[in-house]
Amino acid sequence: MDAHKLYDEGHQWYVFGRDPEKPEKIIDTNQYLIVDGDRSILLDPGGIEVFSTMLASVLKYVDIDHITDLFASHQDPDIISSLGMWDQVLPKATLHASWLWEGFIRHFGMDNIAYNGIPDTGERLTIGNTDLEFIPAHYLHSSGNFHVYDPKSKILFSGDIGAALEPPGMPMFVEDFDSHVEKMRYFHERWMPSNDAKMHWLNRVRKLDIEIMAPQHGRLFKGEDVNKFLDWFEQLNVGVATMQG
Repeated sequence: MDAHKLYDEGHQWYVFGRDPEKPEKIIDTNQYLIVDGDRSILLDPGGIEVFSTMLASVLKYVDIDHITDLFASHQDPDIISSLGMWDQVLPKATLHASWLWEGFIRHFGMDNIAYNGIPDTGERLTIGNTDLEFIPAHYLHSSGNFHVYDPKSKILFSGDIGAALEPPGMPMFVEDFDSHVEKMRYFHERWMPSNDAKMHWLNRVRKLDIEIMAPQHGRLFKGEDVNKFLDWFEQLNVGVATMQG
């Protein structure tokens, strides 16, 4: 699984994904690792199918005893169905996810890892010397949903917002926003159910200083493409299901 360093000034951000060995019908995902000293956190560590590849890739950059925290933006299997395996190799870690999903997420297997239920209003987490913010993103697309913002690196992990469904091997960053739009449109129209929730999120994140927006699927947005995405998302009518037949 490929890894790309997004930031390296006092702490490091890595993105893993575009796995050419993944099964054909398994959706491609991005997993993120933040490292600061002897602590690190995995963001949306992925499904059970990518666990072994993900573990081998992560251990190139951090000792296993230094993986102290996990984060799940919501409860979907491509986000966190690997939990039962991480539970065996990280028995002292803590999983941070919405309080709403604990009873569901535990179905993936959770005998050792501790659960921190994030309140609806969000909260902060310090990893080493890095202060992270859990940003509410409820109903986008999950009713209990969070993103992660790092004020120092100016990176926003945006979960399914900004997602595009593309085959492995695509570039890391969006290179032509206008042509990329059609790779995002159907996903956002169908999977984001609420224009009200969309506007609440936009009003919140427009107050942040974002250099990179890093979704859980597809390419990342950098610089002016972040604002282009926010403007495009604002005018998009979401919660639209095209009826077939």
